[in-house]
Amino acid sequence: MLAGAGEFLSFRLGAEEYGIDILRVQEIRSYEEPTRIANAPESIKGVVNLRGVIVPVVDMRIKLGCAKVEYNALTVVIVLSVHNRVVGLVVDSVSDVIRLGQEHIKAAPQINTSLDAGFITGIASVGERMLILADIEALLGSSDLGLVTPTETLQ
Repeated sequence: MLAGAGEFLSFRLGAEEYGIDILRVQEIRSYEEPTRIANAPESIKGVVNLRGVIVPVVDMRIKLGCAKVEYNALTVVIVLSVHNRVVGLVVDSVSDVIRLGQEHIKAAPQINTSLDAGFITGIASVGERMLILADIEALLGSSDLGLVTPTETLQ
């Protein structure tokens, strides 16, 4: 499904720049080490307590098969609402909010690969920048979101 026009939060993973629907974003936080969960998938860094809500934290580098890097001062967690749950995404940095018209968005090329690219909803050209538009719900499967129920909070 091709992404529609709208506003997207852009973030970086290495040299690649991604965009996600700004309406999903609740907040952007500096990275803090989460509490590790035993037997969680490798991409799940753990959980954090965000104002009484237990939030799973997903390392997007691991999720997308990128090389691991050390976290630094620019590393942030994008807190999103997905499937009535709150989840945090660890990314290298956040760039800006970009308004894209339909004329900026093209379909992603079909590539024969074992990589699941079903989460890519389009490629946007903004000046010299190329932005990979991602459907965050398609990207985050049940293994990422299954750590908490939609209403789980700390008392």
